[in-house]
Amino acid sequence: MTDTLRVSELFYSIQGESTRAGLPCAFVRLCGCNLRCVYCDSRYTWDEEGRLLRMAEVCSWLERYPGVLAEITGGEPLLQEAVYPLMDALLAQGREVLIETSGSLSIAQVPAAAGVILDIKCPDSGMEERNDWGNIELLRQRKAAGSRDEIKFVLSSEEDAAWAVRIVRQHELNALAPVLFSPVIGKAAPQRLAELILQERLPVRLQLQLHTQIWPGAQRGV
Repeated sequence: MTDTLRVSELFYSIQGESTRAGLPCAFVRLCGCNLRCVYCDSRYTWDEEGRLLRMAEVCSWLERYPGVLAEITGGEPLLQEAVYPLMDALLAQGREVLIETSGSLSIAQVPAAAGVILDIKCPDSGMEERNDWGNIELLRQRKAAGSRDEIKFVLSSEEDAAWAVRIVRQHELNALAPVLFSPVIGKAAPQRLAELILQERLPVRLQLQLHTQIWPGAQRGV
């Protein structure tokens, strides 16, 4: 049904990632994912069934936080058909809406007014072959329409970093949207990544997960 969503969790927290990091944010985390990234920190979104909620119930929960940034995430939120009318409903309320997607599915139906956080999967994720490269052209079209999108690379190694640098330059991604390099905790050293960005004079942002620093060890609701 297009008015029903399978929801993993609803929570109000500090935005820990993206260029909006540090802002209060109401999160709608949906169940299900078509990928199995090696470093996934939200496996419960596809390990557990979650709960079925009507779109009106989700909107009602969000009304507790009027005017607050809203992010729809997962799992992979674009797997659920009802995510599109949900975005439309939230935008109609005048909210700023973000949707975080793995980059494996087309963003063609995402409203231009919603901000896409597009994850491009690096080799060490194990999911590189699942990237939908057609999304790069869609980002270009969305920018022309005034969208405020972002591109994220999650890096597990220096090899991932070198690959990401090549992709950024090959596709001139920094001309389309802010580009963020995010190291996997315990695998890629933030200091080494910072040195690489400075050395290569990369037009990208180093992104550390703010919520993991505020609430270390917390797995959900942050």
